[in-house]
Amino acid sequence: QVLLVESGGGLVQAGGSLRLSCAASGLTFSMYAMGWFRQAPGKEREFVAVTSWSGSSATYADSVKGRFTIARDNGQNTVFLQMNSLKPEDTAVYYCAATQEYALQNGHEYQYWGQGTQVTVSS
Repeated sequence: QVLLVESGGGLVQAGGSLRLSCAASGLTFSMYAMGWFRQAPGKEREFVAVTSWSGSSATYADSVKGRFTIARDNGQNTVFLQMNSLKPEDTAVYYCAATQEYALQNGHEYQYWGQGTQVTVSS
């Protein structure tokens, strides 16, 4: 069975940084593009970033460009999200997801999802 497990969330002051990790098992990791999504209270889940199978290409939501960086380590079946210059509006549950298609920003196209990790940014 496929399992995606996020970690690294927590409470941070505005302007601070966090690094999220997502460990994958039960799939051929290098065959999947890996994405990050987030959902704030009362809002729809939204796209954050996605990286291609090899990690050579990435796409970011406009709201996080220049602040967040996605990366992957195919040897460890892990995808990361480095979040810098965090803002209160970044507060959300962050989910990693896997898709066999590349650079899809629509969450409906992702086959597998993790349980999420909470990120809270205080002002």
